[in-house]
Amino acid sequence: MAKNDKKRRDKKGRILDTNEIQKKDGSYEYRYIDMSGEKRSIYSWRLVASDKTPPGKKDKPALRDMEKEIKKALFKGVDPYGGNLTVVELCERYLSTLVGLRETTKSCHRTALNLLKKESFGYKKIRDVHVSDAKLFLIKLQKVNGKKYHSIHILRGVLRPAFQMAYEDDLIIKNPFDWPLANVLIDDSHTRDAISREMERKFLKFVKEDEHFSQYYDGMFFLFKTGVRISELCALTISDINFKKREIKITKQLQYKRGGILYIQAPKTKSGIRTLPMSQEVYQCLKHAVSSRIKPAIEPVVDGYTGFIWLNYRAKKGLRPTLGYEWNKWFNNAVEKHNNIYKLQLPHITPHICRHTYCSNMAKSGMYPKVLQYLMGHADIGVTMNTYTHLGIEVAREELMRLGSV
Repeated sequence: MAKNDKKRRDKKGRILDTNEIQKKDGSYEYRYIDMSGEKRSIYSWRLVASDKTPPGKKDKPALRDMEKEIKKALFKGVDPYGGNLTVVELCERYLSTLVGLRETTKSCHRTALNLLKKESFGYKKIRDVHVSDAKLFLIKLQKVNGKKYHSIHILRGVLRPAFQMAYEDDLIIKNPFDWPLANVLIDDSHTRDAISREMERKFLKFVKEDEHFSQYYDGMFFLFKTGVRISELCALTISDINFKKREIKITKQLQYKRGGILYIQAPKTKSGIRTLPMSQEVYQCLKHAVSSRIKPAIEPVVDGYTGFIWLNYRAKKGLRPTLGYEWNKWFNNAVEKHNNIYKLQLPHITPHICRHTYCSNMAKSGMYPKVLQYLMGHADIGVTMNTYTHLGIEVAREELMRLGSV
């Protein structure tokens, strides 16, 4: 220690270390140089942990305790100043680096960030977040707040790369979210099981014969018999249908964002762009859907596309193409009405369950997996093959009987 440093004392007579200063108001300051060469300072009303914070002043860790953390971080090549970012600030910083995202992805990010802003965890300094803190926070969301596994999975999908960015920027020593989520939380995701052929027939028969829901029959039948995504059905236009060749072109999806704004987007992958052959029953279904379609004086236009097959009138928006959430509502209401009338209860049915049912039915029929992958528009054959793993004992027994092994 330099000779003149020995003479530097605080008001209590304690010797101050190099770069320590006691200001006129009695507070302490420590000056240091950060990783980028910038001059930084930290402040506290206490020099050591045993000191008391003056009445009415903000309590902070003792100056020398903070000094130790700074010196430790600098020694490891970590920027202690950047570690002052809160979790929310870090996530906002990370999201600002992402470009070219789909509107649906942006919406998920906004939801995750809004959830984080409601939690005290969001305002912790990132340098203070340890692995145990990260795990306990997500456990709290599930067990105390009642958040679903899927929602937490989306939030972690922001937290994990955000902290990884902080680690790579030398703001923290370790990524506290770098661990398998399934090892900590219970996956309570609702499995979208396929329904049986019998239940499919009963549901479609009920819809077709019902005075109100019969207007949605063609669309529901089409979903069950083609396995298309609901956003693909909503985007389907007359020009996508070739009745002569009996082909259906799937090239786009209809989506909507805040404010009820509709827009067209391409499928997530090239595999989503495909041409589907029409079976005889799908051919008849589309013929009826097109011939009975509402014929507006002015065709609704979305991003230059017109001639949408399935339209719906809204009081405030007028005539527009149908949307996914509307089909979900119509399916739910139809099932509810059926179950209020008949003892034989129908299971939960959604457009995605129609898609899973179609995939399962094709797998049960022995369709070659690569062909089924093409029809479903799956980019990964593993997604298609997962359907085969869910077929169950009855299908296995039927197959063995067909082969003469049972």
